[in-house]
Amino acid sequence: MISAFLKEQTKQQHDDTEAKLQSQKIFDKSYTLDDYKKLLIHNYQLISRYEPQIQEQLKGYPELKLDIRSKVNALKVDLNNLNIELKPEAPAQDLENEAEAFGALYVMEGSTLGGNVIAKQLKRNPEFENVEFNYFGVYGENTGPFWQEFKSIIDEKITEEQYDACVAGAKKAYQLLT
Repeated sequence: MISAFLKEQTKQQHDDTEAKLQSQKIFDKSYTLDDYKKLLIHNYQLISRYEPQIQEQLKGYPELKLDIRSKVNALKVDLNNLNIELKPEAPAQDLENEAEAFGALYVMEGSTLGGNVIAKQLKRNPEFENVEFNYFGVYGENTGPFWQEFKSIIDEKITEEQYDACVAGAKKAYQLLT
């Protein structure tokens, strides 16, 4: 199962990302609005660069429902609401094939799953009283089912020969988050 293999192979990148973005502060209510803005910017770097590549590479998989999984507009709304001006982006490493695109999408979908938890925690923090969480709440109550559906698809479609390329795509995505 590639989803379990990806989790194992990218654990260090996941932990490094959480440390760099100070995720622990979300749960002790010391997370600030500036911390949140940085988190959104990092996510925008990932989503804006790889979402179009993923949509192109994986267009042959309608079961992924990539139009519904698109997050860039929700992210732009949140950035705009917080008056964040985006700087020109540096080029990203291209996703070379379908397996790499699946790996990057794994990180993005996992981030959405984690984002749901982030939004719930930040809503309890008085500093975020007037903040909308369009991006981190993009799937609403469908977050869990969408994650399970994605894991089923990736486990079915990625062959063992593609594992290394899938992991490479996930690692490229994590590089944009840190």
